[in-house]
Amino acid sequence: MKIYNTLSRQKEEFVPIEPGKVRMYVCGPTVYNLIHIGNARPMIVFDTVRRYMEHKGYAVNYVSNFTDVDDKIIKKAQEEGVDAAVISERYIRECKKDMEALNVRPATVHPLATQEIDGMEEMIRTLIDKGHAYTAADGTVYFRTRSFAEYGKLSHKNLDELEGGKRSLLVSGGDQKEDPLDFVLWKPKKEGEPFWKSPWCDGRPGWHIECSVMSRKYLGEEIDIHAGGEDLIFPHHENEIAQSEAANGKTFAHYWMHNAFLNIDNRKMSKSAGNFFTVREILEKYDPMVVRFFMLSAHYRSPLNFSAELMEAAKNGLERIRTAVSNLRYLLQNAAEEECGSAKKELLASAGIYADKFDAAMEDDFNTADAISAIFELVKFINTNAGAANSRAVLQALLDELLGMTDICGLRMEEKTELLDADIEMLIAERQAARKAKDFARADEIRGELLAKGIVLEDTREGVKWKKV
Repeated sequence: MKIYNTLSRQKEEFVPIEPGKVRMYVCGPTVYNLIHIGNARPMIVFDTVRRYMEHKGYAVNYVSNFTDVDDKIIKKAQEEGVDAAVISERYIRECKKDMEALNVRPATVHPLATQEIDGMEEMIRTLIDKGHAYTAADGTVYFRTRSFAEYGKLSHKNLDELEGGKRSLLVSGGDQKEDPLDFVLWKPKKEGEPFWKSPWCDGRPGWHIECSVMSRKYLGEEIDIHAGGEDLIFPHHENEIAQSEAANGKTFAHYWMHNAFLNIDNRKMSKSAGNFFTVREILEKYDPMVVRFFMLSAHYRSPLNFSAELMEAAKNGLERIRTAVSNLRYLLQNAAEEECGSAKKELLASAGIYADKFDAAMEDDFNTADAISAIFELVKFINTNAGAANSRAVLQALLDELLGMTDICGLRMEEKTELLDADIEMLIAERQAARKAKDFARADEIRGELLAKGIVLEDTREGVKWKKV
């Protein structure tokens, strides 16, 4: 299995720290509003990575945090006149609803920043004792960036260049810093903000220290994979490395994975530009599995463009797969209980080629685009051969193979939306017209579409009857 490591900028063979186990940390959202579709991409991508790792037999300890104290959360709380915890708890609940809809499995642990303050204080004290951090006059604690000789190794940024004028890349701070590049580990409270007592001042942690502490607590000082969006490479992940390795004296993460941005209509997603959508808004228009299918239709390191046209293409693509599943289930109802002879064994062997292609794509840096292509090839093979198989064993094997691939991708094969009676009758009429025109392929496709939605057709002398199952 090869993983593109942002640290080395090349694909590397995956070798876990502990055989058979994977320790994986994925940076989660700051919970001050409903999550947007940009948040959904890393959730879906790295959930799929986890699923494939488990498919390969690894025991995956998957940790993804919620940042539940932050300037944006505090501002939202002040606007509503409530405690910051009210805001964070509300949007954690809403985030989990969206994750469930998108079939993103809960992490092994979802730690909250506000519940890990003691660990943050402990790591900050260690950094101060080792000379990697210092306290300013107002109680702010800064990380001494130049004390960590390898700073910049993840983002491949040069410290001298950063100081030499690229001010937009500098982490914000005050005049009391020893060096403009130093970043905040702990900051003093402000009026009306939540705070915790500490040896330095009443205040709260800086953003970067959170993940270093939560990763160490739940996964250990060294982890296999650290992942998130590419916007986190600098400064967040760069600072995590500096803190963790300076405090622990060990390599923090062996593999760094980052997904590319999601654009809308070929423009960077932006609230000010008006091209910004929450997951909840998108789910009002599309089946959640269409959204997930769309997100996996491109390699995670490639920019992905969100548009109505591409979503419709994803909807149609997913429907092709669901139709194949429903057709197999229909054929299984009437299949013979016959032996799987040599011809049928050859058929299964041919179908196995697509499982091999799927695995090859996933093992090449989790190339879900090529993996989905392998699924479509299997669907085409099933559509061509399943009708003549007439063997329960063969049909079940084909169904299991197809469902195995879609399950790794986290794609539910049943739609939750129900058809109106009028829509069912319209599809039945279209099927009858197709049969009259001897377009039996389309007629079978419509039967499969209805079956996928829980509608079973029965051809009788009195006409076509249907029922919901």
